[in-house]
Amino acid sequence: MSGTRRVRPSPGAAIASSPWIIISIGVIVMVVLLVVALGSVRGRRTFAESPPPAPTMSLPELSATIPAATTPGEVARPPTSAAGPVVPGLSPRSTVLPARPTPSPPAGTGTSRPGGPPAPAPPAPPVTGRYGVVSSFDGGFVGEVRLVNTAGTARGWTVRLTFPRGRLVAAWVSGAEQGSGDFTDGVFTYRSGVDLAPGASVPLQFHFEQTGTTRPTSCAVDGAACSGL
Repeated sequence: MSGTRRVRPSPGAAIASSPWIIISIGVIVMVVLLVVALGSVRGRRTFAESPPPAPTMSLPELSATIPAATTPGEVARPPTSAAGPVVPGLSPRSTVLPARPTPSPPAGTGTSRPGGPPAPAPPAPPVTGRYGVVSSFDGGFVGEVRLVNTAGTARGWTVRLTFPRGRLVAAWVSGAEQGSGDFTDGVFTYRSGVDLAPGASVPLQFHFEQTGTTRPTSCAVDGAACSGL
């Protein structure tokens, strides 16, 4: 045997020489602590209760029907809701538009016919005249206006003829008393000398020269136009 003594290693020196043992022990301790912590908080509520939901407000429903107007020309009003007062900023805006009123016709433009009878036609002149040409020749002609009294009483008469140019040679009434006549500024005027009996007829004849035509511009008896032109 040798005279030297073998020294045994101490437990602390063995742990110090093996660092993995220390790390393993630390990990085991941490796991144990974590399990204990989870078990202690499992029965408690760690989060605050969520607040209750905000109350909702129901909006009044709008009717889709529009009341009809009771009388012509009355504006139909939009329907009102009976659910409650409308809250500003929360109620939807109504899109129902009022009906357009029918414009009334202005005064004085009615289509009704006047109640009175139509105006009577003007009465026919009591003495009428018809123009005609008796004869024509180079430079002149002889014409006449035949007068007829259509009234029930004797009537006088006045004849007016218009020629733009020419000259009057003579004028006379055949078969009756003569009247008076003149030709001034192209207008021939002849007035009866005696009233014409009811229903009677006489011719007023005249001789014109250099008129250029046998047709006068106008012919009238007591203001009424002659026929035959």
